[in-house]
Amino acid sequence: MAVVSENSASRGKSAAELSQELRAAIMRGDFVSNQRLVEADIAHDFGASRGNVRAALAELSVEGLIERIPNRGARVRSVTVEEAIEIVEVRGAIESLCARKAAEKITPESAAELKGLGRDMEEAVQRGDVEAFTRGNEKLHARLIELADQQTAAVTIARLQGQAVRYQFRLSTMAGRPQVSLPEHLAVIEAVCAGDGDGAAQAMQQHLMSVAEAIRKSASSAPATRSLKKITRR
Repeated sequence: MAVVSENSASRGKSAAELSQELRAAIMRGDFVSNQRLVEADIAHDFGASRGNVRAALAELSVEGLIERIPNRGARVRSVTVEEAIEIVEVRGAIESLCARKAAEKITPESAAELKGLGRDMEEAVQRGDVEAFTRGNEKLHARLIELADQQTAAVTIARLQGQAVRYQFRLSTMAGRPQVSLPEHLAVIEAVCAGDGDGAAQAMQQHLMSVAEAIRKSASSAPATRSLKKITRR
């Protein structure tokens, strides 16, 4: 039995575990658009077999996070400005549904939690702490999706976010963006906590249309520079 256990451990991460780690790395921006994903490097850096690397890359290809080019391997898929805007517009429809459902299911406890997130985001803006505001933004959207209890919507939104990660990074560093985004988020929180489904859906739709417009404006500016880097897992 000990030998079986040792051999099992030597195989490293499963394809599912690896796809989850690679997905998170792409969404964080650890890999940049058009960066090649070399199977041997990923197998070494993430501690997985070549077979599991191929399986993970195939899954991420179906999700639209990477693309596989015949005779050239895989690379992080580049998303155009037009496609990023389309992604945000689709998110607007789905997240509006989630905001509506969250408002219908709100409890005093979850309302207090949402209001606390809103206060944290306000304080982050007052301090000029962009990273803290971005974390609050992510937590708020994630919590609303959880409260909505719409699993299909949650999976779809996660995949859409991953595809447009390059533009999300650019917006998070855009001067003045938190000041624009904060009242939009607070409007969503207020409507959800009041149990106003129509108002919550409208506020979320307006917020994400604002995001789409910000992406349009950012298209004329110089792209955010991220250096290619090798991710090492120890």
